[in-house]
Amino acid sequence: MTAAPNPMSAKNMQRRGRSLRSRLLALWLMLVVSGATTGYLLFESFRQTSNARVARSEELVARACRDIADRYQFFTTGLGGASIDERLKRDLATVVQSALSSAAGVEGGIWQADSGSLAYAFPSYEGTGPKTDVPAAEENTIREVNAEALRSGRPAVIRQAGRSQVLTVQACPLRGPLPGLTAWTMTRTFTAEGPAYNQLLAGLAVLALTIFGSAAWLAHVLVSWSRRIAMIEGALGKGTSGAADLPTLPRTGEEELDRLVDALKVTGERLARERQRATAAERLAAVGRLSAGLAHEIRNPIAAMRLKAENALATPDETRRSKALEAILQQVGRLDALLRDLLAMTQTGEPKLADVELAPFLENIIEDHRELAVAKGLSLNTGTDDKSGPPPRFDRDQMQRALDNLILNAIQATPGGGCVTVEALHEGDYLLLRVSDTGPGVTEEVRSHLFEPFVTARPDGTGLGLAIVREIARAHRGEARLAADNPGASFEIEVPWRPS
Repeated sequence: MTAAPNPMSAKNMQRRGRSLRSRLLALWLMLVVSGATTGYLLFESFRQTSNARVARSEELVARACRDIADRYQFFTTGLGGASIDERLKRDLATVVQSALSSAAGVEGGIWQADSGSLAYAFPSYEGTGPKTDVPAAEENTIREVNAEALRSGRPAVIRQAGRSQVLTVQACPLRGPLPGLTAWTMTRTFTAEGPAYNQLLAGLAVLALTIFGSAAWLAHVLVSWSRRIAMIEGALGKGTSGAADLPTLPRTGEEELDRLVDALKVTGERLARERQRATAAERLAAVGRLSAGLAHEIRNPIAAMRLKAENALATPDETRRSKALEAILQQVGRLDALLRDLLAMTQTGEPKLADVELAPFLENIIEDHRELAVAKGLSLNTGTDDKSGPPPRFDRDQMQRALDNLILNAIQATPGGGCVTVEALHEGDYLLLRVSDTGPGVTEEVRSHLFEPFVTARPDGTGLGLAIVREIARAHRGEARLAADNPGASFEIEVPWRPS
């Protein structure tokens, strides 16, 4: 019987699993890239907004400085060479106060290179009470920018960027009766505080919780599914070396994958039932073929026995009668062997599985054939691998019958001085029983239908020995084959190591 095809091979499952993993990974990468890009764009937008605020602040202090210069020029029209006293300073402070009254957040004053600050005002100051003193922390910067404006004769600006704000100080020269005077204005632009900054933080927090949270969740799903698909792949991979039934798959804990596991389990059970039906049908077909072959095999011995019996009855010679009876007995023996092999082939039932230690099992088998081998001048050898673990499970009696047939064939096919080797090997999840000889090998005429009934290269053979070997192997959910025949012949029986 040919092994039932696996409806979803491990290779196809692996290809689909990789396709799913690649798609999930692509989605994960898209989420990460999208989150990083969106965060970068938000930050750049905030930075550009901050730069725009700084530019507006520079424009505001420049305009405020021009307003102070215009009002000062109007104030000093017709003033003449007045001296700097407290009254003049109060008047100048009024000029500055008036110029800055509409410039929110801008402070400023009038500066003289020798005397320092002559007037100061901050009309939009939101603190408790009016602010009348030049800020001590920025006084050196104010002195520096005023000196630069006085030296160059044109407006000068100094920008100082801090961690949370940008300080902009503007100075412009004043023309009038008082020498060495400059006007200055100053404002602070907050870049890491305020509504825009708070909106940026809120946006980044929402972005991190949504996009990066989704990416983390997707990564968890990707890893979890990959692990579970790998479990299914591994379980399916164990059943792809010729086993007729689907392997038993473990449940994964994922509802979708468990539905697939359950469907595969049901499919495996259905395949097992169909395999049993196919086995029964194939055996019935084999019985039909055997009946046709058996009729041919029986007809010749019966014809020979009838001819010998008629000759014995017709002759008065006792010697000829005796030889005729001996010939008839030989034909009876041939028919008996044929029927015995036929019964062995057709009555191979379900194997009675049991743990079997390989080394003692092989030794007992070859002992039954050692006398025949010695008579022909052959050596009998056995070999097993030394792998530890639980022993294989199979029907001891059926497998011994199969090996007996193979060993007997090998002894009869090997000339004197040759060797017959019986091996038992553990290969993956399978037991490999091999019988090799150093004979001439299998001829081309019988190689293609070697395991069919009534095919034999020996004149005294029934042609059922290898057919029996194949039926026993298939009853164990395995197969029998000719592995090699150059030099000699090597027959193998491959069955599951411990079938479920």
